[in-house]
Amino acid sequence: MSDYLFDAIIFDMDGVVTKTALVHARAWKKTFDEYMRIREKKYGETFKEFTHEGDYLPYVDGKPRYEGVKSFLESRGISIPYGENTDSGDKETVCGLGNRKNDLFKEVLEDEGVERYDPMVKFIKEVREKGVKVGIASSSKNSELILKRAGLLDLFETRVDGVVSEKLGLKGKPEPDIFVTAARNVGAEPAKTIVVEDANSGVAAGRNGGFGLVLGLAREDNVDALLSNGADIVMKDLSHMEIDWLQKWFLRKPHHLMREWQTIDNPSDIQLWEFKKDIPIFLNPLYTRTGKEIFANSKETIFFLDYDGTLTPIVQHPRDAVVSAEMRDTVKKLAEECRVFIVSGRFREDVQDLLGIKELLYAGSHGFDIKGEGLSMVHPKAEEVIPDVEKVLQQLDSRLKDIEGIFIEKKKFSVAIHYRMVDEEKYLDRIEQEVENALTEAGSLRLMRGKKVFELLPDIEWDKGKAIRWILEAIDVGWKDANIIYIGDDVTDEFAFRMIRTRGAGILVSEEKRPSAASFYLRDPGEVRELFEKFIKETA
Repeated sequence: MSDYLFDAIIFDMDGVVTKTALVHARAWKKTFDEYMRIREKKYGETFKEFTHEGDYLPYVDGKPRYEGVKSFLESRGISIPYGENTDSGDKETVCGLGNRKNDLFKEVLEDEGVERYDPMVKFIKEVREKGVKVGIASSSKNSELILKRAGLLDLFETRVDGVVSEKLGLKGKPEPDIFVTAARNVGAEPAKTIVVEDANSGVAAGRNGGFGLVLGLAREDNVDALLSNGADIVMKDLSHMEIDWLQKWFLRKPHHLMREWQTIDNPSDIQLWEFKKDIPIFLNPLYTRTGKEIFANSKETIFFLDYDGTLTPIVQHPRDAVVSAEMRDTVKKLAEECRVFIVSGRFREDVQDLLGIKELLYAGSHGFDIKGEGLSMVHPKAEEVIPDVEKVLQQLDSRLKDIEGIFIEKKKFSVAIHYRMVDEEKYLDRIEQEVENALTEAGSLRLMRGKKVFELLPDIEWDKGKAIRWILEAIDVGWKDANIIYIGDDVTDEFAFRMIRTRGAGILVSEEKRPSAASFYLRDPGEVRELFEKFIKETA
């Protein structure tokens, strides 16, 4: 991998690398204006022109073709049959209209060719030279043709487009599937990958995928829209972008919530855009809020809380992580004022018994097992790997049982190897090697590194962040409808911090200020309880 804190950058194509976005927009406009004229004559409906700002950007831009058709028609209250992907362009179906648009697009492409954004191409080449992987992700089924015409087909190490999506059954934007697949294809985790997008649905996809940086490119006058849909940063021009500046983003540290409740001591930590004063860079405004501003929000506040290290101190043995009576009572009072959900790496029943508040919703096993508030979900793919979990447990127990202080914890969907009480200098290399061996033999598991623990869990795109998104959708709460707060202390909580970033506030529990996707930090569970008490007092 590269020498940077990020391993890959995944670029959208239309409007980011190639100048085909306007061609798409013209083809969509002609398609829908033609169809709306037909409806005017056929059904007596009043003709309303398809516009760039009012229709293309919010309903079509960045989405797979047929999804774009559905989205626009639904915005006009129009329902027609979906049809088949072989429908001709004159057929009144979703697929027919989508195919008509594609025919028009190809005509323009054939007549006018493809222009490219040369400064962006130059930047991509420089990134590759420095060892960073690059991929391209697009909803278009014409991406291969477009990149060939632009002379860029060999520039990217992977291409995930509409053809690949159809073959693999990937969901379109704002789902993160194409970006996640592209990152995995080049051997990178979303957490250590940057997404560059110019569409609202694209930056939302990057946010939903928990990517390390979602960089919006405002080719249109859409800075605010990109920020509100999930972009961390928006630029109007990437021609002066410097890769070393991107490194700074991954070194960002949160501010102390209680100490800087009303004023952030060192705003320069946030104002990273000052690296080029002549280049307008727009940071998401949620990063500039103080603690007081977050909790002065008039929206409903929802707390998502980790357990170990957040509600209880970190202890030598997991079984000793017992919540204090004071913290339990405070959480109960907090739950009387707002909704409180527990998201833990522990077995769901285990954390529920330890906290002892039956009425809450609990997401256990990093969100694979969710129950409460009338909801119940066990991730179906996670259940499939239970036999592999049992096998790995037996292997590691047999190979590591002679190491003093080691504790191998069996969970329903994972195995955790705790080495907090182990002589690390003597045994850590051996433990890590045996864990790697077990991972290779299992095939269906992935390794997650936490505080003094290795955990092997299902190798599927699911984590605490995805669980939070699932819960909010299940209780019918949108990101813009509530003030979402997540508090956690471990590496696994970074998934949640990245999911809610630009949508709410992540709070890291750590004795020291360290790089994190969280906006704020608290030093220990005592300060967490202080925050709860402050919130209860101010909302009473």
